[in-house]
Amino acid sequence: MTDQQAGLIVTDPDVVGGQARVRDTRIPVSVVLDCLAAGLSEAEIIEQYPTLTVEGVRAAAAYGAALAREEIHPLPA
Repeated sequence: MTDQQAGLIVTDPDVVGGQARVRDTRIPVSVVLDCLAAGLSEAEIIEQYPTLTVEGVRAAAAYGAALAREEIHPLPA
């Protein structure tokens, strides 16, 4: 996960229950990962969630991968 990708993933206890989400959206990382797991392409995800960008989708995937490796990446609030 690059620093640029890490900067696109944030948490805020007052937004979506504090879940990790893509910056400037209310879309949790888990929703993006669910979409990818269901076989949706980046373009299809963005079509369903127009506030997302390709970079946001990729950052969510990178964050999910980091968690799977049990890496700790503190998120800005």
